[in-house]
Amino acid sequence: MGYRVVDTDSVEPEPDRPCECRKLTGPAGLEEMALNRFRAEPGEQVPLAYHHHETQEEAFYVLSGTLAVETPDRTYEVDAGGLFAVDPGSPQRAHNPADADGAVELLAIGAPQADDDAVAYDPDAVDDSTDASADHE
Repeated sequence: MGYRVVDTDSVEPEPDRPCECRKLTGPAGLEEMALNRFRAEPGEQVPLAYHHHETQEEAFYVLSGTLAVETPDRTYEVDAGGLFAVDPGSPQRAHNPADADGAVELLAIGAPQADDDAVAYDPDAVDDSTDASADHE
């Protein structure tokens, strides 16, 4: 058995991100899933690119504020306490709209942990199979 308590505020934010991203997977000692804490100010997006994952399921649990998730069909609004789930192969771009009243904070959970299965998605292109480096898990 193993247990760990992680002070998420002590985990340094990742550099060169469109919003604050604290990768918690390593500090938590997780091997089968990815776990990140995000804080996005108005106008900031969460992932590095509009993307989908080939094998990874994702879930965004909103801690505070309202998260907008753009998909090919519509944009969802997820309020604090809400959970947005994404199946593999489903394009999405999570963000905090520029006209939001304040920051949005959320936990992003992905399983299985997959550092290289993010694929860029261009809603204006026919072929969305280009590698994204959309890394947000």
